[in-house]
Amino acid sequence: MAEDTVLQINDALWIPRAELGYKATRAGGPGGQHVNTSSSRVELTWNVQNSPSITDEQRALIQAKLANRISGEGVLLIAASDERSQHQNKELVTERFAELIRRALIVPKARRKTRMPRAAKEARLKDKKQRSATKRSRGAIRSDE
Repeated sequence: MAEDTVLQINDALWIPRAELGYKATRAGGPGGQHVNTSSSRVELTWNVQNSPSITDEQRALIQAKLANRISGEGVLLIAASDERSQHQNKELVTERFAELIRRALIVPKARRKTRMPRAAKEARLKDKKQRSATKRSRGAIRSDE
């Protein structure tokens, strides 16, 4: 495949650019007449639910980690309006998309339960006994009259 027809996410995943949808809209915020007349904000959409490029495991990871960015129809939406140029914003939103998917596909390392060392347990109990004895010795002083 040609480099311009696919987007490389990582060594194992390549997404065809045909699966990505781009839409230019008017950007908000300051900018005067330029922002009012030009559509420089770019929105990227990608259908995670129906994409043939990813495996079911990858789909599950992406949907779990990016659940707040994916619509009810299974479409991921990312926007960029940082630059005045529509072309620069398109490149920027594509880079953000690749980085977002790359991070979503990282499988977290499983945590192994560890046991408390015997020496640490004994030291903790010894400190507790010392503290208990200190507090016990602070009791009221009784005089035998």
